[in-house]
Amino acid sequence: MNLYLRYFDKETLVPTVEDAIDFLASIPEINMNPDLEADIRDYCESDVFYPKRYKVRPRIYFIIIKTEAATMLDFKEKKALRPADSARKEAVAPTVARLNEEREGWYEAMLDFKRVVMVPATGKHEYRDTHFVANVKAISGLDAYNRIVDHLRSRVDGRSQFPSAKGKNFKFRYLGMWK
Repeated sequence: MNLYLRYFDKETLVPTVEDAIDFLASIPEINMNPDLEADIRDYCESDVFYPKRYKVRPRIYFIIIKTEAATMLDFKEKKALRPADSARKEAVAPTVARLNEEREGWYEAMLDFKRVVMVPATGKHEYRDTHFVANVKAISGLDAYNRIVDHLRSRVDGRSQFPSAKGKNFKFRYLGMWK
């Protein structure tokens, strides 16, 4: 696996994370720090194949793309951008693909949302991140999401904000068939 990096007109194709970090450290505008280095290493070791962009300053980014291309010419001609292995694609299937899959039974559903609460000291309201977990009888992940949100809407302030079922703030797990 090679890494393609670009910052304006500076670009390179490197075989290792260390080479990528050295390339980025050679660019004065990019402030290479331990957090950025750790994040780049995590991205390179993950199964994610989407390009990753990092903010240098407002509206200025550099990008990293994982590729199987051996040369810069192969990359520019869009050869070998992703592995063609279909088993890998299935392993990285997002939750969104399973969301509408009908499978009756119990689901453990986890939802992170912004709840409006009153601060007693000031009498004003503020948003608080709230984690909610429930076991729900449903026919799909989307049905579990809808049941949880309907339940919460009747019990929290109407200004509370709920995430999309397709977002990263909703997760579900099939527990088994009901009896």
